[in-house]
Order: sequence, then C-alpha cells, then structure tokens
Amino acid sequence: MERNGEPVEYKDLSIEKTAAFISVGGPLSLQYENFEERKSQIELLKYISRAFNNEQLGVFEAGTGVGKSYAYLIPSALWSLQNNEKVIISTGTINLQSQLCDKDIPAVENIIGKKIKYILMKGRQNYICKRRLQDASLMPDLFDEDIDKVNKIVEWAKTSETGSKTDLGYMPSESVWIRVNSESDACMGNKCPFFSDCFVMKVRKEAADANLIVVNHHLLFADIEARMNGAGYENQVVLPPYNRIVFDEAHGIESAATSFFSESFNRFKLNKTLNQLYRHRKNSESGHLLNVAVMSCNEDKVEQAYEVSTQIKNDLSMVETAALDLLQNEYSMRLYYATERNFGPLLSCMQNLMKSLGKFSDIVNSVMEGVADEDKDTPSYWETKSLSRNLELTLKLLHDFSIWNEHPGNVFWIQRKRLPADMAKDGNPWYTVFTSTPLDISRLMNEGVFDPMKSVIFTSATLRTGNSYTYWMNRTGLAFSDPDRIITKDFESPFPYKKNMLFAVPNDAPMQENVQFQQFIEMAISRLITTAGGRTLVLFTSYESLKSAFNTVSLQMRGFTGRFLKQGDDDNARILETFKKETESVLFATDSFWQGVDVPGDSLSQVIIVKLPFSVPKDPVFMARSEFIEKRGGNPFMELSVPEAVIKFRQGVGRLIRTCDDRGAVVVLDRRLYEKRYGTIFTSSVPECIRTYDSFSDTVKNIGRFLDA
Repeated sequence: MERNGEPVEYKDLSIEKTAAFISVGGPLSLQYENFEERKSQIELLKYISRAFNNEQLGVFEAGTGVGKSYAYLIPSALWSLQNNEKVIISTGTINLQSQLCDKDIPAVENIIGKKIKYILMKGRQNYICKRRLQDASLMPDLFDEDIDKVNKIVEWAKTSETGSKTDLGYMPSESVWIRVNSESDACMGNKCPFFSDCFVMKVRKEAADANLIVVNHHLLFADIEARMNGAGYENQVVLPPYNRIVFDEAHGIESAATSFFSESFNRFKLNKTLNQLYRHRKNSESGHLLNVAVMSCNEDKVEQAYEVSTQIKNDLSMVETAALDLLQNEYSMRLYYATERNFGPLLSCMQNLMKSLGKFSDIVNSVMEGVADEDKDTPSYWETKSLSRNLELTLKLLHDFSIWNEHPGNVFWIQRKRLPADMAKDGNPWYTVFTSTPLDISRLMNEGVFDPMKSVIFTSATLRTGNSYTYWMNRTGLAFSDPDRIITKDFESPFPYKKNMLFAVPNDAPMQENVQFQQFIEMAISRLITTAGGRTLVLFTSYESLKSAFNTVSLQMRGFTGRFLKQGDDDNARILETFKKETESVLFATDSFWQGVDVPGDSLSQVIIVKLPFSVPKDPVFMARSEFIEKRGGNPFMELSVPEAVIKFRQGVGRLIRTCDDRGAVVVLDRRLYEKRYGTIFTSSVPECIRTYDSFSDTVKNIGRFLDA
C-alpha cells in the first residue's frame, strides 16, 4: 500500500501478546479480584487480530456474554497505534455507540496502558450551524411561531462545547431544528464567517487525528456513497480516509444500507422546502429566494413564484387525495405490472405535480444564475442552493415513478401513515409517503465496502441461520468477495443457559391463522404475567395485535400492582428506562424492541414471543424480493422468509439472559415451531437449555416452578 505516494509496510499484531491483555495474569485480570478468563473472548480477539494482519473479511458470530467489544477494540486500537491508520467502528444503535465511547474505549486504554484518540462522529444534521442559527434568529418573519424556541437554542449554543442535538437536554421540534442544523449543501465552508468556530469542522479536525472513529451504519454508508460517486477512497469526505472497518451489530447492515439508499418524499417534506424558498402570507412575501432575487439580474422571474407555488400546492393536494383513494384500507401498495392500471389516476396527478414543480425549479435556477460571482458568498444564496437540490431530488423521484418499469432494480411503493393528533387539523389523520427502494444492495455493498477495504470485521450475536452464514452473506454481498479473503467462526456464549433458561411452547395453542388465536394470546399473556409477577417483555409482530392485547390484559389485571407499558406511548428510551427501574413492570413492544434491549437483573424474567417474526407478506419490498427469487427458480419462503425470521427470532430470544446470573423463561405462543418442518431451523438456533412442549396449563406450572426454584 502507498500513503502520500510512499509505500507503507504494516507492523503485524502479535497474536499472543494481544490476547495476553485479557488473559489470566494480564492487565484486565489485575483490575478485578474475581476475574474469570473468557476462552471464547480470547479466541475471538485472536481471529480478529489475524484478520487485521492478513487483510481478511472476518465474519464472527459471538453469543451474548462473549465480550465482543473488548475483542475488537483492543486489536483495533493496537493496530491503529502501531500503523498510524484509522479504524472505523460502525454500530447500529445509539446505546452501543455511547457505551463504546463512555465506558469501553476508556477501559481499553487502561488495559493496554496507552492513550487512544477516539471520537464519536454523528451526521452533520445532528449539529447546530452557527451561521444558520444566527440567520434564523434575525428572520422572525419566517419563524414567528417558533422564535422563542430558536432564541432558546441561541442561548444554549453560546456555551455548548459540542453543538450536538443530544447535548441540548430536550428534543427540539423538527420545524425549528431543520432550519438551524448543519446541512452539507448549505455549508459555505471556509467562506463562512463562523468557520473557525464551526462545530462540524471541530469534529472533523478531531477525527483527522483519531485512532478510532465510532459511527453508526447510516453515516458510514453516506461516506461510502460519496466515495463511490467519485470522491475516491484517499480523501476526506464525510469521514477521513480509512482502510479498515469493524461492523458491530452486523446483522442489521443490510437493513441500514437499504434504508440509506432509498429515496422518499411526502407533502410535509416538500412543503417545508417550498416555504423556506418562498412564502406568501397576509399580502406579504418572504423566503430565501426573494433575498437572492435582489442580487440577481433575473429578479423579474420571482413574479411568477406566487402563481406557480399555488399550483404546486393544488397539485400536491390532488396527489395526496389520489394516493389515499388508491390505498383505501391498505397501509402500503407497490407499483408494478399487477397494479399499474390502478395507479393510473395517481401517476397522472404526479405528472401534473412534476410539471408545476419543474416550473418552480426553473424559476429558482434562473434567479440563481443571475447572481454575480462576487455575491454568491451570501448565506441566502447557499441556503437557496441547498433547497434547490432538495427540489431536484423530489423531481427525480417523481420522474422515476413515471417510468418505474425502466428501473427493474428498484421497488416503487406508497405507504399510508397516521399524523400525530395535533397535526390532523382538517380531520384527516393520514398522509402518504412515496418511496423508491433498491431491490438488492449486495453488489453495491461488495463494490463500495468489501472490495476497497484492507480488512472488514463483522460481528453480532445473530448472523447464522441454522449453522450457516450463507443467507447473511448473500444478502449483504459478502458472497461476491474473494472466498480466500473470508473467514467465518462462531463463538458460544459463556452464559449457563442449560440451567438458567426455560424455553416453552404450549402444544395446545391455536394455530396463528385461527380466529381464536388473538383471544388465546390475551388470556395466555395475563396468566404468564401473573406467574412471573410482572417482569415480562411481550414481543409482537403486529401493532394492531399489540394494542388489542394491551387493552384486554390491562382490564383483566386491574388489581396488578406493576405498571403496564406500551411501545408508542412515549419515547422508546424513556419506556425502556422505566421498564428497567420498575421491577414488576410489563412491556408490550414490537419491531424495534426485538433487538438492542439490554435489561439485566430482576426487571426481566420472562420474554413472551407471540408469533414467529415473519415479514408481512404484503410488504412491497418483501413481495418484490420474493418475486425476484421465484423468477430464478428459487423458493422465496425458504430462501428469504425463514432465514430473515430466524435472525430476528434469535434476537428476540436473546433479550432474556444478559448476565451469568440472569434466569428466566422464553415462551413462544406459536406452535409452528414444532408442527412445521421449517420449525427445526428456529429451534436449532436456540441455545441449549431446558425445553418443554406441553399444554398451556402445564406450561404455566412449569414456568412457576422454574422461576421459584
């Protein structure tokens, strides 16, 4: 490899010396009186060290309790220090990022006896832009309803060290934050009067000197996309240049990449962009476009803005009405050959919106083109440039919808979403989101991530389906890499599942398609909560089923002293914190709580999995991927549905035992586990433990005896 035109010789890690840091007699053991050496952790660390030395792609499944953070942080830190080369640590959750920076990396510094330069980098939209904040505070005509909120942020920014939204102490409204945060297209760079005090630039300078850079998957993909689009791999882009990545929580990278590379718009997103550019209210006009027009030789073009913007809002209203008429009672619908005729009226309305939006975009571009070069350093010009880019992206998506059949690699779909109660002012509680999603991100990932990097480490508690990594490797694109570079290995959890976990499935539960199934689960959940004395996490695959069960169980158990918590009633982090603190509480949850929830100790003794977590068959992206498999002669159920569900199921089961002392039961109310042939793939993925397949009545007795023992 070359660095700055000079060849680089890497200094390999000493496998045994690196492992000694966490072995008996090593620095870690000297810090704890009751230290117990973890064989699986040491082996994982050795494999990761070899992957760094040999420039490999390491896929490592490490069960709960292996201690994977130390196993990858120690080799990463030592490699960076020895070779003056950055290592990116990419995670899926804010909780893990905070744990790494606040606890684990400082601990690793003590273990290796060396100072590590590290930084948590967030997307620039998480930081205040001082120039935009000043502009907002000086433009009350744009912010009359939010001016107090803006002024509050102004005062905070005067003393803030970071300018980060998470340090603000409260969640600012989206309408305010979107106007004062840092946006790449609106950034004036070194022409900005606040450049020397810029929060984003400060973070980037720190990152340039860092050994370890902690990011989330989304930010990493933003950086990789820019590099793939021409920025190259040797320059500072979103992140400084790097050659080595560690993906923790790697089971989620396909979902994160798919989300990042999707494009979408809705009426609120578009209206915000338009209103910032041009707004007509009470016989007065305002907006960045007017400020730019004063400097433009094409100022007269603004005269058309009122008429065209009014037309856009009419066309947008027609698009929304047509979309909701098409959806009726469905929550989502895909545009493809079978629905093309039904989409006709909506596509016609979208064409009209595209025309009026195109006219407005032409006005904006014409006004900007009329600005002399010496006047292009004004904040309003840069803001208009940023907002113009947003218009162009929406226009492109509208155009792509109109020629959907020319994009076989994308799924075009619409989704009906419910407005918050305070926003449903006209009595209509719904709005529509229009989305284009890549059908398959595997080749994109291989070309952008795996091939250009020297080493990439993937680790998670759930990467295998059965005993195979094939599904995960195919979905993420790792299967396209040189097989000689790939190493895989699984490391068992040291936790005593054999004696501390009961895995129970009632054999007389109605099958999930039975009309009595919902009634059964509501009765079962009440009985199981009573048996465990609360301390229960109930995982659903449907929010409608969750709401029904929550309402019924709350009524049935009115004398219960614990608190019933329901996802959606408050911020997820606050709900989880309450669940941890109140040991008798019960949490009813769905999708996001199947993973990343860590509740050790007495607050969680029982996990109830209501149904196997198969994707909804009507999900547009899932349907398109299933059809793709069918066309090549495959079995979408066994190749997509089952492996995807198994990984999520394993995440759900993994919520229960979080320490060596934890003890409890996992109850699955879906007896397909034992009555369908594919069920063995699920059951074989559960750690070796006590298992029962009895009547529900006996299941309750078994759990009671087990928890009381």
